Amino acid sequence: MNSPEQPLPTFDEVLLCTPQTSAEQVGLFLRRCLIPCQGGSKIYTMLYADELSYEVSCRAEELFQHLQCYNSSYRLIILCNCERENSYLPSAFSHCKVHMIPQRSRAEIQQYLQHHFRVAQPSNSAAAVFKEHMCVGIVSSKRAGMGK
Repeated sequence: MNSPEQPLPTFDEVLLCTPQTSAEQVGLFLRRCLIPCQGGSKIYTMLYADELSYEVSCRAEELFQHLQCYNSSYRLIILCNCERENSYLPSAFSHCKVHMIPQRSRAEIQQYLQHHFRVAQPSNSAAAVFKEHMCVGIVSSKRAGMGK
């Protein structure tokens, strides 16, 4: 986010973890991160790793320890909820823990995201319904099930 021209992460750089995330999904993600290839210097991010089941977390740590020797210059960020820092993966990697405070203001982050999510040529697309021709948007309601 240092420059508006820096791209957003691609689909293969981010793993959004849930309690249903399988060991196979985590394994594929870790292999992309830790096995060297000619993909450049990507930054891989596991979001909500504290949500993984105990079994999946154990297997992920084992695989990480095994694959780590193949690549000493990997770039992996594991983001967790600070209220769940005692779950398995955050505890296993606690020696690498860094408490993160956003360095940019909310307005700067919003401006960066607007730069990347704005449709260049407004056309007859779904972007026409969102504010300022954004290709993504959040629709919410205080009343559940009202046709969103």
